[in-house]
Amino acid sequence: MKNLEELKKSIDKSKKMKLVVVSAEEENVLVAVEQAYKDGFIEPILVGNKKMIVEISKNKHLGFEGVTIIEASDFDESAEISVKLVSCGKADFLIKGFIDTSIILKAVLNNEWGLKTGRQLSHVMLYEIPTYHKLLMLTDGGMVTYPDLETKKQLIVNAVEAARGLQYKQIKVACLAAKEKVNPKMQATVDAQALKDMCNEGAFGENVFVEGPIALDLAISIEAAEMKNYESPVAGDADILLVPNIEMGNGIGKAITYFGNGTGAGVIMGATAPIVLVSRSDTERAKYYSILFGSLIASKK
Repeated sequence: MKNLEELKKSIDKSKKMKLVVVSAEEENVLVAVEQAYKDGFIEPILVGNKKMIVEISKNKHLGFEGVTIIEASDFDESAEISVKLVSCGKADFLIKGFIDTSIILKAVLNNEWGLKTGRQLSHVMLYEIPTYHKLLMLTDGGMVTYPDLETKKQLIVNAVEAARGLQYKQIKVACLAAKEKVNPKMQATVDAQALKDMCNEGAFGENVFVEGPIALDLAISIEAAEMKNYESPVAGDADILLVPNIEMGNGIGKAITYFGNGTGAGVIMGATAPIVLVSRSDTERAKYYSILFGSLIASKK
């Protein structure tokens, strides 16, 4: 896919995913949810302060007639109700409304009725970048701080699952580092080589290519790879960037948005259902595409 608008073509409108909005009393999220609903991509369930939800919908002229609204007395109850709707099969995925991410994740990880799989939860961003020839995923610039080797393996597993939700035939993963040669003093290079070896042994499934260690320029620029005589199927054509720490991931993500005029869609992976995680500073367009991204992943669960 070259842009986020192409997500629409992959959604089967005859099998609409049910989206639970956790603490739905958040104006910008409701606007994005209503747009996805009006366009026929999802069926929303709104959980939270019913009076505020109705008031926002009325003030913004949002068409939620006939949509289920479930009252919740506080954030904890909103999260519990929402997660239970997914865990019992009455809904397919979640989106964060006017609630702290930590409260949602606490509910997701509940041992009795949560959405635990035993895998690491991780954040996957999908970016449309004017200067890149296709959509690009980034993990993890939002949740996992300093992943060890096993955690990085799970980050790749989660990102690959997200890519398969987009029906990718081949998935190219770049394990980023500052250089391409393994240096025992630079753990990112050591881990990247180990992840590449795991891939060669089949750890990530068919048609997945993992390259590393590899610098950012070689991962996304075929010209840079040619100048440095660097040969790899991932060079200049990466689908997923795996970063060694949250600082690099956060920095690359912010640079894409603010320097590169990119638009991102984000989800949390690793649970039994995707969790659409949006920032209050995200545009309504970004929130809208995040919903479509989550819907596609949920449809493949």
